[in-house]
Amino acid sequence: MFDLFAVQNGLDLLFVLAMFVAKTIAFVDAVARPPALFVAADRQTKQFWLIILGLALAANMVIWQSLSILNLAGLVAALVYLADARPAMRALNGRR
Repeated sequence: MFDLFAVQNGLDLLFVLAMFVAKTIAFVDAVARPPALFVAADRQTKQFWLIILGLALAANMVIWQSLSILNLAGLVAALVYLADARPAMRALNGRR
């Protein structure tokens, strides 16, 4: 018998895991970059990004619901970092 709720729960779990992976990649990347590179790229400070991304990652570890406001806000922060700050710093560092 087909259980629609099982499919919905499975998709929700996959989405939460994808959010967790994106936040983890952003956080680890921010940890690995030197503080001067953030300033040179004219982005927020390293401390700012570590606080925002760390809180987003912690919220995702505690709240395993994809439609939680904290998880969605954290996902937006991680995506902004990955799409804006990270490429600017990679360009300055000479890596693509």
